[in-house]
Amino acid sequence: MSPSRPSSVRPHRLALAIVAVLPFGPAFAQDTAPSAPATRSNEATTLEAVEVTAQRRVENIQDVPVSISTISSEKLDVLASGGNDVRFLSARVPSLNIESSYGRAFPRFYVRGLGNTDFDLNASQPVSLIYDDVVQESPLLKGFPVFDLERIEVLRGPQGTLFGRNTPAGVVKFESAKPTQEFGGYGRLSYGTDNMWNVEGAVGGGLTDRWSARASVLFQRREDSVTNTNEPGPDRGAEGYDESAARVQFLYEGDAFEGLFNLHKRHLNGTARLFRANIIDPGTNNLVPGFDRDQVSTDGVNFSELDTWGGSARLRWELGRVNLYSITGYETAESLNRGDIDGGFGAAFLGPGNSGPGFIPFASESADGLPDHRQITQEFRVESNEWGRFDWQAGLFYYDEDISIDSFNYDSLTPGNPRAGYAIQDQRNKAWAVFASGDFEVTDAFTLRGGLRYTQDKKDFSASVLEAAPFSAAPVGGPYTVSTDVNDVSWDLSGVYALNEDVNFYARVAKGFRAPSIQGRLLFASADAVADNGGVSTADSEEVISYEAGIKADLWDKRARLGFNVFRYDVNDQQIIAVGGGGNSATLLNADKTVGQGFELDLEAYLTDNLLVTLGSSYNDTEIQDASLAVPGCGGGCTVTDPETAPGSGLYLIDGNSLPQAPKWVHNVTARWAMPVGEGGEFYVFTDWAYRSEVSFFLYDSVEFTGKSSVEGGLRIGYNWNQGDYGVAVFGRNITDQTRIVGGIDFNNLTGFLNEPRTVGVEFSARF
Repeated sequence: MSPSRPSSVRPHRLALAIVAVLPFGPAFAQDTAPSAPATRSNEATTLEAVEVTAQRRVENIQDVPVSISTISSEKLDVLASGGNDVRFLSARVPSLNIESSYGRAFPRFYVRGLGNTDFDLNASQPVSLIYDDVVQESPLLKGFPVFDLERIEVLRGPQGTLFGRNTPAGVVKFESAKPTQEFGGYGRLSYGTDNMWNVEGAVGGGLTDRWSARASVLFQRREDSVTNTNEPGPDRGAEGYDESAARVQFLYEGDAFEGLFNLHKRHLNGTARLFRANIIDPGTNNLVPGFDRDQVSTDGVNFSELDTWGGSARLRWELGRVNLYSITGYETAESLNRGDIDGGFGAAFLGPGNSGPGFIPFASESADGLPDHRQITQEFRVESNEWGRFDWQAGLFYYDEDISIDSFNYDSLTPGNPRAGYAIQDQRNKAWAVFASGDFEVTDAFTLRGGLRYTQDKKDFSASVLEAAPFSAAPVGGPYTVSTDVNDVSWDLSGVYALNEDVNFYARVAKGFRAPSIQGRLLFASADAVADNGGVSTADSEEVISYEAGIKADLWDKRARLGFNVFRYDVNDQQIIAVGGGGNSATLLNADKTVGQGFELDLEAYLTDNLLVTLGSSYNDTEIQDASLAVPGCGGGCTVTDPETAPGSGLYLIDGNSLPQAPKWVHNVTARWAMPVGEGGEFYVFTDWAYRSEVSFFLYDSVEFTGKSSVEGGLRIGYNWNQGDYGVAVFGRNITDQTRIVGGIDFNNLTGFLNEPRTVGVEFSARF
């Protein structure tokens, strides 16, 4: 039975829970709302120490020999204005890029240029997302909304020793605000462009002298901002969404035992990524003359539905000289996303006036669903407790994931858009690991750290075509099966030298790996692919060795904080995906070698007592090194600049190309100026700007599918009173209304998708 389109973007029942929270009086327990800086008569304003858990224990960020950026609670509040999803973090810290061809449902993370452009629901990524100590492996889990957080940490470089496989590029860690015995909460209400609503709140406190709890809720809604001019068409508008999420936590604090229990849920109902046919001017990477981002003309059905929920139990026992941890996690997801892939209406063979905009060779409309998914994780970890100069931790980790994927094709040229193709994928992935890590104070000034992790990863995969699709060489058949079984040893070694109490130098070398990946998008398999196991492709393990050295310093009597490092990495057998092309196929490959090098800078400083400025900058130079590796070029319309293997072959050598979606330059800056007003009041202005240089959308280089450089800015002007307990603000995101093509579909024509439009709004916040 083919999936049906939801009737409309509608409020979810969880909104009622949010309304129930608000009367308790909103607040940020983690001080997310802007607060007035302390007034000091005889001393200057200084920066507080930043504590992170990058090494699975609480440490000062300046003592950790890893390139780390943290995002403060107030900065998160500003960047998330306007109901933006997790992609708002892109370019907001050095070497981080995030994009999606699914919209809000499926973010793809890139660190130092390493990522994965694969759009399949079975895709793995070399950047791992850890939410409250539980890995979120499925790409659909990685987009959980950002609200009521204690902090975000971005760890760059391989993190395999402590965080396991599939972290060769880095880790993004989210930590929720935890329950406390003190009663408190917060609330925020925003309204803006396109009838945008953003409502969130939390309330928590002690239940008994041992138990405390915290409940957090979020509701976001935006109406369609794009009109479909194709009449009659199945959709009259696009780009709207209705999203809600909730989290409840219970904390038990005993004499020698602590238990933190977490339940969370998300619901998304809205528009899938909106593809726009022929929006690129041939021979350039400019938008076509007269382009209007508020209109499309499509004949396909477009919607996105996603439900996820999960829970975790984090337990800690104090056993004298050691602490024992148990972290149990469960996650599940169910989704269906359907879109008009050709980005237009009709087809050229129907005759003049029966297709557009521009040249539409044939119609393409498809959907991907995740009807069954579950992930179970278990970790046991033992940690030393004040062992003097030597501290250590060791543990065991187990991972079990079971997924099913549905892929559908539809006939947009027949009334009712009936189904015209159906394939399924099933995969069971089991992995286990044992690890140990330690640090030793060789002298009072020099500390040596190191660790090892052994991992075993096994996948059993099968795929079948149950209903053949037009224009595809894949007949009804299957199951086509693949199994992988690998083991690997990850490690890291680093040293920190304290020049004095304010300046640390560090150096680190680390090895990480990504387990094999399997791809089975059979509905659009080519004849050659069908002949090779039905179109299923596999990429072997990739291994990364990274070298970096840097300095971390507190400056100007702790009025400024600096982090700077240089790095180089070498990837052997990097997993890459050749997506699109004339056959709209997706094929996993291994590049012989990829190299990357560059630097990263983080700077935060009080230029005056009332002016706080942050600056982030990175340079990433990536290069694919494989003289014989060739991939299909675009299906039509683009100008490929790589050499063709043979005239007319449609295959292009990519040796020497940069990685896709890997900008060389990323810069970001924020500035917050505040002026005290009366007793406990504050007027403030906060602005933020992010720049990324141009990117290539695909493995091959082409003029049209090169994304222009981007500069996006935000502005917030507000007033807080009653010591910051209450606040009002006006805000704008993408205030210059910059329009950029951020990704493409290359199998059919010059189809692309865009960045988020300008949003302006007002906000009220309160805390108690």
